[in-house]
Amino acid sequence: MTKAAVCREIGQPLEVVDVEVDAPHAGEVKIRLAASGVCHSDLSVQNGTLLQPIPAVLGHEGAGIIEEVGEGVTDLKVGDHVVISWVPQDGTCFYCTHDQPELCESGLLAMMTGGLIDGTSRFTENGVPVLQMASTGTFSEVTVVPAISAIKIRDDMPLPQAALIGCGVLTGFGAAANTADIKPGDTVAVVGCGGVGLNVIQGAKHMKAATIIAVDKMDHKLEMAKQFGATHTVNAGDGDPVAKVLELTEGRGADHTFEVIGYTATIEQAYNMARRGGETIIVGVPDMEANFPTNGFGIVFGEKTIKGSWYGSSDVHRDIPRYVELYQKGELLLDELISRKIDLTGVNEAFAAMGSGEVARSVITY
Repeated sequence: MTKAAVCREIGQPLEVVDVEVDAPHAGEVKIRLAASGVCHSDLSVQNGTLLQPIPAVLGHEGAGIIEEVGEGVTDLKVGDHVVISWVPQDGTCFYCTHDQPELCESGLLAMMTGGLIDGTSRFTENGVPVLQMASTGTFSEVTVVPAISAIKIRDDMPLPQAALIGCGVLTGFGAAANTADIKPGDTVAVVGCGGVGLNVIQGAKHMKAATIIAVDKMDHKLEMAKQFGATHTVNAGDGDPVAKVLELTEGRGADHTFEVIGYTATIEQAYNMARRGGETIIVGVPDMEANFPTNGFGIVFGEKTIKGSWYGSSDVHRDIPRYVELYQKGELLLDELISRKIDLTGVNEAFAAMGSGEVARSVITY
């Protein structure tokens, strides 16, 4: 038996209960979690913004140590330290072979079913199957994931920090480093400075953007943004943030703008902050019914690009080890992202803290 946080009903608190975890099937591994970040996407499942079949063990940003491998797994072994990817990337489907592994067909199928690659889960409660979010279920002391979702890392990497790479860093840093086309000296504006937004900022800094404008309504988040590389800040609650970004960019707008909240109003703001010929990257996940209105002539006349970023356009087998090395060299801030460490019973309080904007990340340590 293992403890896990289960979402049984939309809008209701998660329940921490005992579940059984089956042995890994062929092509799978069992992992004893060391840590799991509490991400906004977990909250979005709990409140119904993101569709996920339930009941399910939530959590998708984790790291741990392999304790059992299934048949046919040859590139991983018991004792390996791994970061879990919530998008299984098989390397063989159409998207993986066209340099878009973040859109992997195997990963999409698994997310739709709430199970692993074969559509089934390895969690049960009193003999009844319990699904697992995004083929992971990291709000559990132990989980089973596809072997292609377990990315081996060096043993001296702290696992609580490594866990953050599995979603927030890949999504945010990757949006700046992979999805956008930032050139040295460019101007960037980031709307939304939570955990993912802070990683967009440090990704833009890594890509040598000269001016990085952080936009948020909370002063404490804007102060954190400076630590992660923002050169200017704009409080969106104090006047028109679009006008302020235009003022900071000689009236043109930024070369690259990022929306990291998921609201139609802020998507429109980010679009209007971009210069003619610039690009807007949508990182925040809007409601399934949300539509983004804009003027078609303006898109053509302004020659602007609007682009979505799913999982930071990441190749996890390439990017996770790379981000570990950046952390080890002091070029990627992870310690500073951890606002508080909690145990599993504190997950609902972590949701509340995230919803109110109090934290960058709460991290469950097992």
